Amino acid sequence: MTSFFPDLNVWLALSVASHVHNAGTWRWFDLLPENTRLVLSRYTQLGLLRLLTNSAAMNEQTLTLEKAWDVYERWIDDPRVEFHSEPRGMDDAFREAMAPFNNQAASKWVGDCYLAAYAKQTGAILVTFDRALLNFARKEGYRAISPA
Repeated sequence: MTSFFPDLNVWLALSVASHVHNAGTWRWFDLLPENTRLVLSRYTQLGLLRLLTNSAAMNEQTLTLEKAWDVYERWIDDPRVEFHSEPRGMDDAFREAMAPFNNQAASKWVGDCYLAAYAKQTGAILVTFDRALLNFARKEGYRAISPA
């Protein structure tokens, strides 16, 4: 079975019909083989709930926390989606992923490195629209793709 680990923006695109990448991301998702799974983590769960309830991200489509939980629960009820706890060895993998940035201020990269490390530790392929993250992940030997 192949597992994909979408970053937060991919989850948002799949969850919000008006998102600029919604249609293309759904085309990608619908073309995946039947035995494929999308992985949700605590990090992406928290981010999805945060963005769905954030007026700066959602404008007039901002959800209440209750409605945001409904969106999340629909994903968990989908047989193509699985929630994975943080895998063993995550701290070491996370530090390893951040190593290229050790000698600089790299706040943007903290979350991105966590995503790359999490994907690696779970054996999943990272899925992102973020070109910088995609290029970094590939350069550093992580499996990563863009759904677009």
